Amino acid sequence: MTPAREPLPVRVVEARGTGPGTAQLTPHRGARIELAGPAGPLAALRADARPRRRDEAWDAVAVLVPGYSGSKEDFAPLIDPIADAGIGVLALDLPGQYESPPLPGELDHRPGPLGLLVADVVRAEAAAGRTVMLLGHSYGGLVARAAVLAGAPVRGLTLMDSGPGELPMGPRRTRLDVLEPVLRRRGLDAVVAVREQAGDWEAADPAVAAFLRRRLERSSPTALLGMGDALRSEPDRVPELVAALRGRRLATLVVCGMNDDAWPVTTQRTMADRLEAEFAAVPGAAHSPAIENPCDLLDVLVPTWRTWLREDTLET
Repeated sequence: MTPAREPLPVRVVEARGTGPGTAQLTPHRGARIELAGPAGPLAALRADARPRRRDEAWDAVAVLVPGYSGSKEDFAPLIDPIADAGIGVLALDLPGQYESPPLPGELDHRPGPLGLLVADVVRAEAAAGRTVMLLGHSYGGLVARAAVLAGAPVRGLTLMDSGPGELPMGPRRTRLDVLEPVLRRRGLDAVVAVREQAGDWEAADPAVAAFLRRRLERSSPTALLGMGDALRSEPDRVPELVAALRGRRLATLVVCGMNDDAWPVTTQRTMADRLEAEFAAVPGAAHSPAIENPCDLLDVLVPTWRTWLREDTLET
């Protein structure tokens, strides 16, 4: 049996007060591409690595998986900085999200089936000779861990603002409970109307607000219902993940916004301890640090991933 490691240290990065800016509309070099998927092409953004120094060049890629009702654009502020650090980027729309067609049924959008799909994406990247860093945000974290449990050949796993199981009681869980019958009985247009009446996008830049509204309108009700149900019923799979990580000696990072209002920060810190993973909290951010404070999030992700790649090089 592999001996347990001591939990890695907690990091709190220094806040620089970046703010969301134009968020999902941040300019970047990522090219809009399509990947083969079981129900049709998966929309993605790909950016090749452009390291500033030769000793920072790796044939590596960060595969980024968005959360419930999200999309590849949620990672827009991260794309160029990660690529400039010598790691390529592949940000996905999961089936039913924004520009990717849905799978047939609600159950197909639970973490297990979506994890198999992401595992196939990772295998294709690995077959092309790339070392894969897999990151999942929120619901995407549940999908990313399912991909690892399905054997995805990754060098490391990053869980961002995600938890050990179902979404606990709180404002986000309440919103799911309220909007699920609206979506099921009255359709997506009614959900958009409810969110507009609630002022969900009032604080956003007008162009970003228009994008968020358009993205929701183009989302699949089937996918939203399936993912929403999973968020309220996903079991704690941390023991399975611990076994997989230890058995394959995979590096792991848990990172979240210091003010996360989905899974409590203490819950995520405890999950990191259980996973024997490094933990970092990003100030000036709640549930979406890639949008709310991308600079300080990058100060966590990039050095951590580069350390993993250096260790991988030394081991081989």
